[in-house]
Amino acid sequence: MPSYSLQSQTNLRSCHSDIQKVFNIVIKVMDVTILCGHRGKAAQEKAFADGTSKAKWDKSKHNGIPSDAVDAMPCPIEWPQDTDTRREYVRKMGRIYFMAGVVLAVAFALKVPMRWGGHFKSFFDGPHFERILE
Repeated sequence: MPSYSLQSQTNLRSCHSDIQKVFNIVIKVMDVTILCGHRGKAAQEKAFADGTSKAKWDKSKHNGIPSDAVDAMPCPIEWPQDTDTRREYVRKMGRIYFMAGVVLAVAFALKVPMRWGGHFKSFFDGPHFERILE
């Protein structure tokens, strides 16, 4: 059975307890890496400057303590590249979509309202999941 690395455990512990509950079940279903939970000011500014986040400091759900967002990827991590053949690109994206389905199904079963960054209208953020705050 897959288990989280120490870095993934640390990243997940920086997230809201509902996100932790969801991803502690997800890891029993498939192998995933937790890339990021909470992001401090410097990390958020870097993510914004690099274009991996559309939010400036303190506007991202990653910026709270605990974080209301998490970034995760299926293992092994394979980022889709513009240079991939169509077949390779579809395979890599398919793994991200599969992971999203598992995460959202677990969240639904636990009654944890979550949104996936793959559903954002402005851009695709496949690794991103966030709690829907009511």
